[in-house]
Amino acid sequence: MCGRYTLFTAATALAERFDTATPDLNPRYNCAPGQTLPVITGDDPDRMRGHQWGLIPPWADEASTDLINARAETLTEKPSFADAVEHRRCLVPADGFYEWVDRHEGKRPYRVAFEDDRPFAMAGIRSRWQPQTRQAGLGEFENGGVSADPDPVDTFAIVTTEPNDLIADLHHRMAVILEPGVESTWLHGSVDEALDLLAPYPADDLTAYPVSTRVNDPTVDDPSLVERVG
Repeated sequence: MCGRYTLFTAATALAERFDTATPDLNPRYNCAPGQTLPVITGDDPDRMRGHQWGLIPPWADEASTDLINARAETLTEKPSFADAVEHRRCLVPADGFYEWVDRHEGKRPYRVAFEDDRPFAMAGIRSRWQPQTRQAGLGEFENGGVSADPDPVDTFAIVTTEPNDLIADLHHRMAVILEPGVESTWLHGSVDEALDLLAPYPADDLTAYPVSTRVNDPTVDDPSLVERVG
C-alpha cells in the first residue's frame, strides 16, 4: 500500500518535470491521508490542483478518508472505483513514499525513492463529493435564506499493485509508479490502455532505506524524516 509519501522537490523543478503550472508549494516530507495535496487531472493537465487524499465516492452519505488506496486488480469491479477509473484518472506527484515493515524492535518505516530523489507520478483516481445540504440557521432564515450548500470536495486515491523485488521485502503492495512516457496515456487513454500500465515499477533504479519513526506522526513534517537512520 501507500500510506504516506514525500514531495519536497522545488516548485520550479516540478513545473519543468510535468510541464504544468504549480501552485506555491511548501516542501512536504510527510504527506498523509486527509490532507489536501497536488494532483494533475486529465481535464486540466496544465496545472496542479489540490485534492484531499482519501477518495469519497459521489454517492457516499458521509465523508471518510478510508479509501486512500485502490487495488489495480479490482479497479473496474469495485463500485467505489469503477466510474473513477473510466472517467477521472489523475497523476499524483511525489519524490518518495514510505512503507512499514515488521522488525524485531517493532515496525520500522522505510522510504522508497529514486537514487537521485527525482520526482515521479503515481497513478491515481479521483472523485468530487458533494456534502449534503445543511439546514440554514435562524439568522439565515430571517435574511431570506432557506439553506446553505457546502462546497464540493475533490478527493483522490493512489492505485497500488503487486510489489517489485525491492518492495517485496517491505510490503505486499506498492504504489503504481508511471514512466514519464505513459503518463498521458494514464490520463487520456482508454480504460484498457490505462489498466495495461498498472505493473510494478522495475526495482533497479529505486532504493529503500530506514527512516525515523517520527514519520508515524502525521503532524511531524520536516527534512529530518527523509534522512537514513540505523
